[in-house]
Amino acid sequence: MSWRDYSTAPPSGTVVCASNAVGTIRTIVIDSPRGRFPMIVVRTSSGIRAYVNACPHQYLPLDYRGDQVVSACGGKLLCTAHGASFDILSGSVLSGAECGLDPVPVVECDDEIRIGTEMPDRTEDER
Repeated sequence: MSWRDYSTAPPSGTVVCASNAVGTIRTIVIDSPRGRFPMIVVRTSSGIRAYVNACPHQYLPLDYRGDQVVSACGGKLLCTAHGASFDILSGSVLSGAECGLDPVPVVECDDEIRIGTEMPDRTEDER
């Protein structure tokens, strides 16, 4: 599923949050004319990544049962409802679900993170 398939997907250019609001990870709900859209935004050494905050197993937010959604090693996003894990850089499923997280394109500019128009290029390690 694409993030654009969600009826509440915000339009390109929508402000997600201030850049300094994301240390390592932040869950946020974007309010737009289309409705409320749950996101998880991650800052890594490769830059900002964002995903729909909905585990594809049951479409519950990853932080449904707690706020510890990053693994101890820092390389995985974890679903607190049933334990599925996803690669933090790509959103690809590692275990516990049939598919990965839905990535959302974001850009960081002028001290803001905004919804972008297309997915950023992936590094060689992510391909």
